[in-house]
Amino acid sequence: MKTDVPRPALAGKKALVVGIANEHSIAYGCARAFREVGAELAVTFLNDKAKPHVEPLAQELEAVAFLPLDVAKPGELEAVFEHLGREWGQLDILVHSIAFAPKEDLQGGLLNCSPHGFSVAMDVSCHSFIRMARLAVPLMKEGGTMFAMSYHGAQKVVPNYNLMGPVKAALEAVCRYLAYELGPQKIRVHAISPGPLKTRAASGLKDFDRMLNDAVERSPVGELVDIMDVGFACAFLATPYGRRLTGQTIYVDGGASIMA
Repeated sequence: MKTDVPRPALAGKKALVVGIANEHSIAYGCARAFREVGAELAVTFLNDKAKPHVEPLAQELEAVAFLPLDVAKPGELEAVFEHLGREWGQLDILVHSIAFAPKEDLQGGLLNCSPHGFSVAMDVSCHSFIRMARLAVPLMKEGGTMFAMSYHGAQKVVPNYNLMGPVKAALEAVCRYLAYELGPQKIRVHAISPGPLKTRAASGLKDFDRMLNDAVERSPVGELVDIMDVGFACAFLATPYGRRLTGQTIYVDGGASIMA
């Protein structure tokens, strides 16, 4: 008897994943999950220092495009989308998983953050998502899904999250407003809010180990989430199974956020 093998849920879809720094990155978990369910991938690396760490991962993922991208450098973002327009002509999934704040502003408390530090954090961590979305929309001719990475500190005060709390709150609001604006074009937008993960970006937070321990104690499942938990949540939302979901902040944190 002939048995039809079902197509992977994202077969034929094309995904751009921004923010892979190493094998511990949330962006890498997203890329692995997308690839596992059939998507083609384009990935970026920050600079020449990051390239040797990201390139083997891009090869493992069979990425069809491996491109430099520092959103603070004029022209680099546009160059990525020009390349994708030539090579693919379409885009179905966009993952924005980048954030930055100067260390002295991140660790010094919100009251003492500098105007420059706040501006840099907002531009790289939030406004760059708007710029990416603007460039992605013309390629999402048949609709698509966009993701930005947030954290519970956007909604509640998390000690030592400091400057990034207001920045991530702005990012979540951006996702809601983009979801509203892009809904008629069948483009869905989500903020993803993982529990604390041992990523390079998180290592800059003061007392981060305490945040990890608190997450385990608060979580109803009693475990930390990992990058693949985040990746598969995004993969689900990018499939037709999530076609009526948009504008949400999705917590992938083992339930820690529901606890008082």
